[in-house]
Amino acid sequence: MDSRSNAVASPALAVPESAAVPGGLPRGNVKFARATPDHAMHEMKARVAKYFETHELSSKANAGMVVKTVLLLAITFVPYGLILTNRFARWEMLLLALAMGVGMAGIGFGIAHDALHGAYSANSRVNALLGMSLDVLGASSYMWKITHNIVHHTYTNIEGVDEDLAVSPLLRLSPNCERLWFHRFQHLYAFALYGFTTLFWVFIKDYQQLLKAELGPYRDKRHDRMQVGVLVGTKLGYYAYALVIPMLVLQIPWWQILIGFFVMHFAAGAILGIVFQLAHVVESTDYPAPNVEGLIAQEWWLHEMQTTANFGPKNRLLSWYVGGLNFQVEHHLFPRVCSVHYPAISGIVKEVAVQYGLPYNAYPTLRAAIASHYRTLRQFGSRRPARALA
Repeated sequence: MDSRSNAVASPALAVPESAAVPGGLPRGNVKFARATPDHAMHEMKARVAKYFETHELSSKANAGMVVKTVLLLAITFVPYGLILTNRFARWEMLLLALAMGVGMAGIGFGIAHDALHGAYSANSRVNALLGMSLDVLGASSYMWKITHNIVHHTYTNIEGVDEDLAVSPLLRLSPNCERLWFHRFQHLYAFALYGFTTLFWVFIKDYQQLLKAELGPYRDKRHDRMQVGVLVGTKLGYYAYALVIPMLVLQIPWWQILIGFFVMHFAAGAILGIVFQLAHVVESTDYPAPNVEGLIAQEWWLHEMQTTANFGPKNRLLSWYVGGLNFQVEHHLFPRVCSVHYPAISGIVKEVAVQYGLPYNAYPTLRAAIASHYRTLRQFGSRRPARALA
């Protein structure tokens, strides 16, 4: 299969990820090996489909997912309303800002991520509406669909194409990336740097990616004018309610408002940044490089199993909060299945992987995954040769 077909049609119950993005699929010259009879993936898709049929379940959100949506929105915006009442001490408002940061990350994980993949609802309008929760938080859902749904999910861990490996020149997240002298210290500062994830996203990243001449495999991509207008308009709306209104309403100095804003974003950024790195930049994942003809040696679906990792699968609170992103293998194979179902179908995916001798990367706990990420950062930053690639 080539990169175009695999990115949109390999997972069961999936439809083209690019359907909602003007401009269609990327024109990158990186392609994947054509599949030999892939009995393993065929069986995996059939068994997952049978699971939903047997249990008479929709692959989309259930009542529990809806309840979580309401709770995450409340955790984020109720504290905002309470802060604007001017009835709390400054240290209490700081704690409320911290709670908002935790809620923001939860919305990204548990609402926007599913919706923008078309996994929350079978109704595209519902997905579009809930996907706008990302825009409400100051990030662009339009750019996310391009850089995450299409680029990252197609070219996972491929240096020079996967934008998630290029989050900052201060970090070397791939053994195929150029090593600079300061990378030897990255294991010491990376986790603090992750705290700036959403601040960078809100004020720089979306604009930067919008104006890039080269974005992943895209060259001189033309963006839909209406989408660009929505991006700018929602950004201005976010700046207004997150900064301007508090400065007009709150009876505290402006610099204290900025401290609260920073605390909120640092909490959200640290949570988001760390969780996303644990899915791909750990010791068990691979970083395949294309040959001189731009060909990746494996089929797309097998490439995804090699480059992703699960963590803390038995931690129910973690799975609830991060929207199933700790089941990253299942997410990359079945991106249009709602994350609430990943714990159930993970057993099927793992059984098939064991049966056919396929890679199934998993860390038993969150702590184990963080430790592995730390060791990976240290290894990629050291002078020693990086581990051999698959």
